[in-house]
Amino acid sequence: MVQLQLANITLILGARRIFENLNWEIQTGQKIGLIGANGAGKSSLFKMIEGEYAPELGGAITRARLITTGYLSQSPELDLTLTALEAALAGNPRVAQIHAELERVENSLGDPEVYGNERRLLQALEVQHKLVEEYHALGGDSYPARVRELLLGLGLAQSELTKPLAVLSGGQKKLVGLARLLLVRPDILLLDEPDNHLDLPGKMFLEKLIREYEGTVVLISHDRYLLDAAVTHIAELEDGKLTLFSGNYTEFVLDKEERLARQEELFQIQKRSLARMEMALKRYKVWVQFSDKFATRIHAMEARMARVDRIDKPTLDRKRMDMRLSGWRGSNKVLELAELSKSFGSKQIFSNLNETIWHGERVGLIGANGAGKSVMLRMILGQEQPDAGEIKIGPSISIGHYAQEHETLDFNQTVLDAVRYAGEMSESRATAFLLHYLFTYKQVSQKIGELSGGERSRLQLALVVLSGANFLLLDEPTNNLDIASAEVLEEALEDFEGTVLVISHDRYFLDRTVERLLVIEEGQLVEYAGGYSDYLEMKGKKQ
Repeated sequence: MVQLQLANITLILGARRIFENLNWEIQTGQKIGLIGANGAGKSSLFKMIEGEYAPELGGAITRARLITTGYLSQSPELDLTLTALEAALAGNPRVAQIHAELERVENSLGDPEVYGNERRLLQALEVQHKLVEEYHALGGDSYPARVRELLLGLGLAQSELTKPLAVLSGGQKKLVGLARLLLVRPDILLLDEPDNHLDLPGKMFLEKLIREYEGTVVLISHDRYLLDAAVTHIAELEDGKLTLFSGNYTEFVLDKEERLARQEELFQIQKRSLARMEMALKRYKVWVQFSDKFATRIHAMEARMARVDRIDKPTLDRKRMDMRLSGWRGSNKVLELAELSKSFGSKQIFSNLNETIWHGERVGLIGANGAGKSVMLRMILGQEQPDAGEIKIGPSISIGHYAQEHETLDFNQTVLDAVRYAGEMSESRATAFLLHYLFTYKQVSQKIGELSGGERSRLQLALVVLSGANFLLLDEPTNNLDIASAEVLEEALEDFEGTVLVISHDRYFLDRTVERLLVIEEGQLVEYAGGYSDYLEMKGKKQ
């Protein structure tokens, strides 16, 4: 059944045409991953479905009767005076409404005018029965416990449930917004990057929720592992057009390659055919001077060419970020942690850690949120001091740091100045360098604070390249990157001469990039050979 239909949708924002004559049918029960480059219009498409933007030039959005949608934006609006638990509980006001209605009906059963009147008594009992059924369907008395379980599963700590939203991070607020939606259970869930800021257990929990959700789910995500594990279809928004593919992300990549190859083949065949017709037309136009009989052929050929359904030339090589890391060997022993311990008050983060990272290694550092991953990076950078033990950096090691929240950037500085000073280069050379990172001439003069998250990520990667470091400390480098840019980073790291230590919840990235994982478990480092999938397999065998 078609739940939602978009017909000939066009959206123009300012002078930019986001998409034109877009058509899309969303069917019951589909789990759709909506993908596309940053700026392609994915969030705008959600806003149009929700009525924040109106279709232009006669397009229409049609919903099946009684179909409800629930929308999770990248920055959900919540009452910041409520605690996380209170805000989530308030997400489904129908539960509180039913509770109040049940109290009213139960009180009426003690009224002589009701229990003394058989017809009114039967009506009250029927209403009570229906309310009780609905109350139990929504969770009933176990509803608060279910809400708490959902928040904990998504990654909030027990202590954070009772904190006001005002003191929680943007990522934590988003988890509350997601929980509220899941509790309301609309027919269609529209989720805009719901996996951002989730740790690995949280991502696995989200995958299970999406797979088992009784309704339809459309999610915007750059997490290829999530798109493989949870969706049944991929909808790609590219060049203002939407194409629906059946299957998960890996199947989509193979399918798209085949489609592009076939389209290129048909385009070339048609191009040759049209060229032959054009040559024939030219000959007829010359010969018509000598004989009128060619006039009929000219009209027939022109009509034939007009009827041809032209095949678009496929774009086989799209412009991508051009990132090239130029590392150098340096010391053989890059990093050594010796008997390292760290506590904050009574909470112990690490205890007697020992670890060595050698030249050329690609090491992933993972663990639940709050396990101490970022603390370890700060200690390696000298921004945090250990309580005991020692951190030794090789004598010819230069560190390049990518910060998750972009705190290495000066938001008051222009993009151009950041690159000029870091690379000690002229304005023209800095501009040319930034074009390789997909910045426009207009953007290079903008202040960094005005950039989007994806643009700041690309700038920070550019500055890491300019640092010439041979030891990269990367904290969630793919968080704001679109899929194409994440793939460029993976390829650059593969060719990098130096050493990499990366914190990431991007499991696809870990599989493609690292050769061993260090997992923070209960204040200790546990080592697993291989990438994330190898870690899951070995962990499963241990259990």
